[in-house]
Amino acid sequence: MPRKKITDWSNFQDETRAIRAGHVRGPENEHSEAIFATSSFIFEDAEMAAAKFEPDSKGNVYSRFTNPTVRTFQDRLASLDGGEACIATASGMSAILLACMGLLKAGDHVICSRSVFGSISIFFSKIMSRFGIDTDFVSPLDLEGWQQAIKPNTRMFFAETPSNPLQELIDIQELSQLAHRNNSVLVVDNGFCTPVLQKPLSLGADVVVYTATKYIDGQGRCVGGAVVGDQKRVGDEMFSIMRTVGPAMSPFNAWVFLKGLETLSLRMNAISVRALELAGWLEARAEVEKVFHTGLDSHPQRELAKKQQKAGGGIVSFRIKGNKEQTWNFIDHTQLMSLSANLGDAKTIITHPATTTHGRLTQQERDESGITDNLIRIAVGLEDLIDLKADLEKGFASLK
Repeated sequence: MPRKKITDWSNFQDETRAIRAGHVRGPENEHSEAIFATSSFIFEDAEMAAAKFEPDSKGNVYSRFTNPTVRTFQDRLASLDGGEACIATASGMSAILLACMGLLKAGDHVICSRSVFGSISIFFSKIMSRFGIDTDFVSPLDLEGWQQAIKPNTRMFFAETPSNPLQELIDIQELSQLAHRNNSVLVVDNGFCTPVLQKPLSLGADVVVYTATKYIDGQGRCVGGAVVGDQKRVGDEMFSIMRTVGPAMSPFNAWVFLKGLETLSLRMNAISVRALELAGWLEARAEVEKVFHTGLDSHPQRELAKKQQKAGGGIVSFRIKGNKEQTWNFIDHTQLMSLSANLGDAKTIITHPATTTHGRLTQQERDESGITDNLIRIAVGLEDLIDLKADLEKGFASLK
C-alpha cells in the first residue's frame, strides 16, 4: 500500500517545514531536492503548448518565471512565513523593486523609514523618483511622524526592522494599522530576523521582502531575494510582472537557499546567543561609547523586541570613543573577522558602515540616520566567542 503524501504543512513546526515543505519528488524519487538546470521545458503537443501560455495556466514554461527548484524554495519560504505566495528574485534589491512595481504607479507616494540599508535609501530617493514616485523618509521611532507624512496619494509604508545597522525597531502592528487606515500597504524588510525570529505577516504587514543572500543562505555563497505575501498581490500581480520582466533566481541558487533553510533555525538561534553575549561584553568596555542590539536590557525598545522577535539576531553595532581614523585603525587591527560589507554568514564580518554600506548617502543623511564615523557593525557568525573577543581585543589595544 503506497504511503500517503503530505500536502498541507500548516500544522507542522517551523523546523520541520524548513526541511520538508514544498518538495514534490519527481519520477526518480530523489530524497534531496533536484536542481532543474534548464532554461525551457518541453510540451507534448501544440495544444498543450498553447494552453501553457494561457494567463492562468499552471506548470513549467520558461525558467524566467517557472522552474521546479525555484518553486520549491518559494513554497517553502511562504510556508515558513505564513504567506499565501512567494516569488524568488535575483537579489534582495530586486525583490524590493518587484514589490514596488507590483504595488505602485507614477504619481504615488511612499513613506520609508529613515533607518534602512543605504541602497534602499538611494533606490527610493534617486531611482523611483525618476518614475514619478515620491518618497518621504521619517524616523522609525516616531509614529506621529509617519502620520504627519501621509498624503492623499500615499500608497506604501516601507520599513526595515530591526534596522541596519542601529537595530531600531518599527512597531509592525501599529504601523500596519496606520497604513491600512490610510489606504496604504505595509512592506517590511525582514532580512535580519528571517521568519525564524520574526513573522511580520502575522503582525499585520502586507508584504515581506528578503535578501536570501544573508541568513537564508548562511554561508555567503549566492545572491538572491524573495517577496512573500497574499495570492492577489504577490501570487497574481507581482508574478505577472516577473513573467514579463524576469529578475529571476537561478535554479542553482534556489537549491543553495533550500539547503540554507534546512539549518536556518539552528543557525539563527546559535548566532543570536553569541551576539547577545558579545553585545554585553562590549557594553562593559570603557572604550565603547554605546552598543546597539535588541537583546540588551539597555535597548530603548527592549519590550517591543520581546513582543515581535523570538531573539535578538546576529547584528551588533557599537560606537567606540574615537574618530574615523581611530575607528579604521581598530578595524585594521582585527585579524579573524572578515572585513566585508556582507552579513548573515557563518563567518563573522566586521564593517565600517559610514564608508561602505551607507557611503553613498550624503553627510546629512548619515547624520540623520545615526551613521557616525565611530560606528562599527559586527555580523556575528558561528566561531567560538573566545576567539571573537580575542580578535576584538587587538582592536581595543590599538586605541591605547
